[in-house]
Amino acid sequence: MTTEVYRDAWGIPHLRASSALELARAQGRNAATDRAWQIEVERHRVRGTTAAFLGPDAVVWDRFARQSRLEDTARRCHAALDADTAAWVGAYVEGVNDGLAEGAGNAPEFAATGLEPGRWEPWVPLGIWIATHILFAGFPTKLWREEVARRLGDDLITLFATDGPGTSGSNGWLVTGGRTETGAPLIAGDPHRFIEDPGVYQQIHLVCPDVDVVGLAVPGVPGIAHFGHTGSVAWAITNAMSDYQDLYRERLRRTGDGIEAEGPDGWGPAAHHRETIEVAGGEPVAVDVIETGRGPLVAGDAPAADGAVSEGISLRYPPRVTAALGFEAIPALLRARTVGDVDRAFDDWAEPVNVVHAADTEGGLLHRVAGRVPVRHEDNRLRVVPAWEDGHDWQGWHETPRAEVEDVAVMANARGLAAPLGVEFAPPHRADRIAALLRESKNWTAPGMAAVHTDTWLASAAPLLELVAALDEDRLSPGGSALRARLLDWDRRMEAGSTDAALFAAVRSAVVRRLADHPELEPLSGPFGYPAVFLPWLYLPAKIGYALETLLTTDRLPGIDRPALVRDAVDEVAAAGGTETTWGERHRLAPWQALPAPDEEWPGLPGDHDCVLATSSVPGVTDLSARGPSARYVWDLARREDSLWVVPLGARGIPGDAHHRDQLPLWLSGGFVPVVTDFDLLTPEHRTEERHDH
Repeated sequence: MTTEVYRDAWGIPHLRASSALELARAQGRNAATDRAWQIEVERHRVRGTTAAFLGPDAVVWDRFARQSRLEDTARRCHAALDADTAAWVGAYVEGVNDGLAEGAGNAPEFAATGLEPGRWEPWVPLGIWIATHILFAGFPTKLWREEVARRLGDDLITLFATDGPGTSGSNGWLVTGGRTETGAPLIAGDPHRFIEDPGVYQQIHLVCPDVDVVGLAVPGVPGIAHFGHTGSVAWAITNAMSDYQDLYRERLRRTGDGIEAEGPDGWGPAAHHRETIEVAGGEPVAVDVIETGRGPLVAGDAPAADGAVSEGISLRYPPRVTAALGFEAIPALLRARTVGDVDRAFDDWAEPVNVVHAADTEGGLLHRVAGRVPVRHEDNRLRVVPAWEDGHDWQGWHETPRAEVEDVAVMANARGLAAPLGVEFAPPHRADRIAALLRESKNWTAPGMAAVHTDTWLASAAPLLELVAALDEDRLSPGGSALRARLLDWDRRMEAGSTDAALFAAVRSAVVRRLADHPELEPLSGPFGYPAVFLPWLYLPAKIGYALETLLTTDRLPGIDRPALVRDAVDEVAAAGGTETTWGERHRLAPWQALPAPDEEWPGLPGDHDCVLATSSVPGVTDLSARGPSARYVWDLARREDSLWVVPLGARGIPGDAHHRDQLPLWLSGGFVPVVTDFDLLTPEHRTEERHDH
């Protein structure tokens, strides 16, 4: 059997093999040679063993990984795969194991941490998928709502709903042929995740006798699940913002036979064992791993002594219940030729729940939700529910909605197609802005989509600016009055070079801090006693920053004098000076690195969390941007070779490599890398002719 590896001018791998299994094996080997450090960190994250080489700061994640049973869930899901899919995943893992020593030899992080490359087991890719997405649906928000209800009252449980403010989220749009220059559809967008170094998405081209697909792969996971183009059909997804994970308040007691948990039918046995987290530079940490009939305990401790009773919180999530992720859909997507093929493939999808766009060269169009969302009591969707009460079990699965596509279709995490499946969604600003921009032309081209990807209009600025406009100038300081005038003249674009955008952000942050200090909200300042992994969902200034639109317009907080609060914030910012600081000087890229380089300088960014260019910071906490477009793509159905893509850094995860960060300037400017599919235009790198038994 033959395997060939080629590269284009940007170092993007193009893999060609004589069979689907050889292609999977080649993809695994490429992931190991290009991304060895990244995928080994991910393998250890699944197992909860990162602290053994990253040190004490990593214990927080390792504890969660073990308590939520990530590895065991991945093993269950792998055991439930059909034989063909299991063989395909197994071939990928063989390739990883073939290439890992070579990849680790090129990655200085291994020597820096003393980490030796390990050997992958067949379930690891499924574990990486679970670990990547288990917090994606934001179940810790239910802990926050529980605290809001407890400390402020049940009537304010949804006060901080993200429909008002929004956090960074993905964009996607489908433009039908009636609005394109070629008469064929275009699919475009940009998934927004934490920007990571190396990047979370890898551009790749996969070819074998029944597969020819370009797309964005997740390193450590075979195939292309989220964003792909096979020549005759293309697809893309965004997070549907569905609610499909539940939290249960558990009562636990210790007996001579172990630990029991109280369910609706009384006390019953709970699984329990202890594990030890090894910590580089620190003492080992013991962890109680407990699982009730609802799911694994993710907060709380085991009862201390015989007869003692304690409380905890368990997590119920679909892969743990069903042993299904939907991996069977991925090989089917690679072979898809029509929208019907894509649609049928996504019928098997489970985790995470996504909104899907697809279009083909025969005129087929698709706009649907894919994934599993349980049917259960409304309280389950909102908050932590008592495990011992009836009525909180799962009762089947929701049908996934779909819609006809006319003219344009937009998906941007907003309420809409997936509304019946969720509780909180992103505000409509990005979706509305994208739709408005697309309807300005009937001659869209792939390169022209950059104007949509990079739009920096900030519609969510309106409530704060309205309060600024209503301020009595006589009650402002002279500097505050001048600042007010500048804000009212501002074009509401969060451009990197704009000083007025920086001033708006400074006033916004000052307002957030004042709200966080206000006695009416002070009860939510904590502490809450939950594990540290959940703190990003429980930090009051961050919750206020993302809910600012709601908090500035709601009538449910009558004790807060918003005009006075905004006036003081304007005067504070005016007195601080720095009126010529640009937004890009404040709003810099801050990617996540498993092994941080603290002295590294990263560039300034345009955009903000409610812009289409959603480079998200946390108002009131930091202007640094850790989230944003983790890739951009435009799939052209007229000619795949006219498609475009770009990632924040580069194709390879090897520090010092020519293609480690060579796409960063293009990503910053809104540019793209061409999609090349003609092997005659590529540079051959490696060829093997040998037979492997699978």
